[in-house]
Amino acid sequence: MDDQEVKRTLLDIYERLLAQYGPQHWWPAKTPFEVIVGAILTQSAAWTNVEKAITNLKKAGALAAGAIRRMPQEKLATLIYSCGYYNTKARKLKAFAGWLGEYYYDNLDRLFDQDTGELRHKLLDVYGIGEETADSILLYAGNKPVFVIDAYTRRIMSRLGLAPNVNSYTAFQRLFMANLPAEVQIFNEYHALLVRLAKEVCRKSPLCGQCCLNPGRKSGSEPSKGHFPCRKIHK
Repeated sequence: MDDQEVKRTLLDIYERLLAQYGPQHWWPAKTPFEVIVGAILTQSAAWTNVEKAITNLKKAGALAAGAIRRMPQEKLATLIYSCGYYNTKARKLKAFAGWLGEYYYDNLDRLFDQDTGELRHKLLDVYGIGEETADSILLYAGNKPVFVIDAYTRRIMSRLGLAPNVNSYTAFQRLFMANLPAEVQIFNEYHALLVRLAKEVCRKSPLCGQCCLNPGRKSGSEPSKGHFPCRKIHK
C-alpha cells in the first residue's frame, strides 16, 4: 500500500466511523485539569471507575493542584480507590500537582503556551506519565494536534492490516500523524471513535458482522478463529 492509499484508507475509516457513531465529544470533563486527572487515573482502569474517583475528588474539594498537594497521600488514595492501583496513582497525582505548581504556578495556560514537542518531553519526565498519558493531556486538555495511541488503536490497525512494521508507540503514532491533516478536531474524534469501535464491535473476540468498516459482511455472521475479514477495507 503506497502513501496515498494509506492516506485515503485512514480518512475512509474516519468517515465511516463518524457516520456510524457521530461526534463523541471527548474528553468527558468540565475543565482541563479534570482531563489531566482523568488521564492519569484511567491508566489500567475502566472509565466508569475513574468517574467514581473524580466524583469523590470533587466532593472532597480536591480536584485542584493545590488541594492535591496539601492532602495526605493516604487520604488521596482512599478517594481514588475505585480506579485501582490507588496508592501508586495517588503518588502520580501528587507528582504532577507538585510539578505544575513548581514550574507553572498551577497555571495551565502557561503550561500549554509552549512548543508541543518540548512540552511532551517535559511531561514524560514527570513520574507516572507515559506516552499515552502525555499525549492525552496534550490533545484533550491542551488542544494540541497530537494523536493518542492505545491498545484499542493497535488492535484495530493490526486487524485492518495497517499496523506499521515496527510495533512501537512512535511508529503507530507516525502512521496517523503523517497521513492525516494535523487538526485537533480530527485527532480528537478519530481516537474517540476507535475506542468506541473497539469496545462495542472490534473486541478481543470481534463482532465483525456488525462492523461499519466491513459493510459487505452479513449481519450476525462471525469470522473463523484467527481470521478477520476486515484485513482490507471493502469498497
